Amino acid sequence: MTSFLPNFGNIALAIPAFVIALSIIVAIHEYGHYIVGRWSGIKADVFSLGFGKVLFSRVDKHGTQWQLAAIPLGGYVKFRGDANAASVNTSDVGGRDTMLGAPLWARSATVAAGPIFNFILTVVILTGLGLWSGKAMDPLTLRTVPELPVTYLQELEAGDQIIAVENMDARSVAQFAAALDDLPLEPSLTYTIVRDGEEMQVEGPYPQTTRVMSLTQNGAAREAGVLEGDVVTAINGQEVFAFSQLMELAGASDGEPQVLTLWRDGGVIDITVTPDRRDLPTEDGFETRWLLGISGGIFFEPVTETPGVFEAIGNAFEGLWYIIDLSLTGMKYMILGEISTCNLSSPIGIAEASGQMAAAGPVDFIQWIATLSAAIGLMNLFPIPVLDGGHLVFFAYEGITGKRPSDGAMRVLIVVGLGLILSLMLFGILNDAFFCR
Repeated sequence: MTSFLPNFGNIALAIPAFVIALSIIVAIHEYGHYIVGRWSGIKADVFSLGFGKVLFSRVDKHGTQWQLAAIPLGGYVKFRGDANAASVNTSDVGGRDTMLGAPLWARSATVAAGPIFNFILTVVILTGLGLWSGKAMDPLTLRTVPELPVTYLQELEAGDQIIAVENMDARSVAQFAAALDDLPLEPSLTYTIVRDGEEMQVEGPYPQTTRVMSLTQNGAAREAGVLEGDVVTAINGQEVFAFSQLMELAGASDGEPQVLTLWRDGGVIDITVTPDRRDLPTEDGFETRWLLGISGGIFFEPVTETPGVFEAIGNAFEGLWYIIDLSLTGMKYMILGEISTCNLSSPIGIAEASGQMAAAGPVDFIQWIATLSAAIGLMNLFPIPVLDGGHLVFFAYEGITGKRPSDGAMRVLIVVGLGLILSLMLFGILNDAFFCR
């Protein structure tokens, strides 16, 4: 009876997390419309966060009513001359301070500002996270070294400065990363280090061990009871010491349950995990793989330093482009039928993910807001009537032909666009509720 309900895990956290994330993103989006409209001479009558009954409101010196409404699932700016909160204009062109009466450039800038402000929010968040988390410092120095099973030969200590691994230069982060591709796949390797000013050689594990660094929020391993910090020592009885081995065996599982032997707090336990099917991005598109929902990495934690502001901003723009490119590529492959439509999330899936990210901690939740903001900004640029992109298409038509689309054509296109959006939303909800769980 309840199989159609979202598996929020903790609905008491999922709903508030979804509302908080959505409210921040919508507020920034609508503020973009508002402030650029004001700068370009278009008056705003109402700025509302939420819909329905007004809980609180005040009118500022510019004549705009700022209000908080009872249904926290969006928001809007009602510009002067708009017939309603959906920014549907009246057929009569008003004065210069109305949306219809303003010059084409002012209307275009005002409409485009919403998605652009979403992208700006993403860049600001990613820049802040980059400055806060820092980057590994050269020369590569160990800050912490976790405890590993006794089967791992581990002689490295916190404070060691790595010079080489298996005689391959690894003094800098870039050199260490390059050496990873050429290291022999052996459980024990020779590290050349500097300790207390003295150069020496010690034994250490293969850098990318099977230690669980993080877990996918809705992944198979987390659901089965695997914890961060666990070390996978075997899968179906076959010993593993490198994360690549774990990925290879899980990928060949074809979705069959896998028995993971885990080292945890000095003891050994077995947990059965059924891999999830996932469509993952590659250089050439997407590929379908079976995943445990476990992320690995370098077993030690390096000493970090704060990057330069411009470096952090550059990295943030790269992150924004990655989100946009991944979203567009994913949609392309879903339309072509080459990956599952389960990659399309509805409000149910977004709410569930919001709760999971909030449960993971404030950094994960803030990063999720950045990702979601970029996705919503991109979606609003699609050339679909009722979305910002649709309005920009109308403005482009006006700029090319010198006349606005007729009222009749506008009404038909808006109905078609609204129907398309609602159909996609319904399709996503059915996916999340019935077919992709």
